[in-house]
Amino acid sequence: MYSFTIKDLENLSGIKAHTIRIWEQRYSFLKPNRTQTNIRFYSSEELKTILNIALLNKYGYKISHIAKLNDGEINEKILSLNQNEAQQDRIINSLIQHMIDLDIKNFEKTLDGFIESRGIEKTISQIIFPYLEKIGILWLTNHINPAQEHLVSNIIRQKLILGIENADNPVEIKKSVLLFLPVGEYHELGLLFMYYLLKAKGITVYYLGCSSSLDDVEYVAKLRKPDYLYTHLTSAGPKFNFNKFVLDAGKRFPDTKIVISGQLTQSYQKKASSSVIFRRSYAEIMDFVSSF
Repeated sequence: MYSFTIKDLENLSGIKAHTIRIWEQRYSFLKPNRTQTNIRFYSSEELKTILNIALLNKYGYKISHIAKLNDGEINEKILSLNQNEAQQDRIINSLIQHMIDLDIKNFEKTLDGFIESRGIEKTISQIIFPYLEKIGILWLTNHINPAQEHLVSNIIRQKLILGIENADNPVEIKKSVLLFLPVGEYHELGLLFMYYLLKAKGITVYYLGCSSSLDDVEYVAKLRKPDYLYTHLTSAGPKFNFNKFVLDAGKRFPDTKIVISGQLTQSYQKKASSSVIFRRSYAEIMDFVSSF
């Protein structure tokens, strides 16, 4: 059983850590253990509890009322939420819970159900990417088992590739983007999501994929002359130097825009080359795609 910090609960539920602490004092649904240094940690069951409570609270239920409900009553009220956004949040929470339980059968069943009812495009934009945004912080902090990550990643990868294969736009935009991940970065899902978005927009994509050296990027760039280079960084390897990568890329490609998105951009504060553009959020990523 994996344990989670209060920061994990905040990132996954959207409830501030300060509020979670207050709820702990007033109600009995969370009972964290503590380390020898008095730091709170939570079980996977408590993570699932806070996800459900946060969902009901977001859509109008007062915490004092939720605290009086048993698990069955909470699940019943969650299933009764009718708003489209609430249903999407419920599905994303279900995916997180299935991942924690290694319930791969229901993880894929949940995704396939949404694909069947809404289509692959809406599944990617409304479910898969918001899920990846939430769960990415756990991959960074190693608060989930690698087996959990690999199993669900492979399922999502299959769905993204299905979306890429089916993406078609009769209106071709005469722009091209070379997608790659630097050496040591194997978290491919964010890059595949970008592949899907760009192809659906009618943009030509050159996909180098995982762990590509700048020599390889330069070789393809010289031949195909893309308008942009794009990489999405989730965690990379222990030997990866983000600052060195930014500097090297800027020097190698001074006349080509290099777009960098992903978790690693959140804390980067140093000045970069004018050719390097950071996209630090989902909204900024979508703005980049919309700019074509």
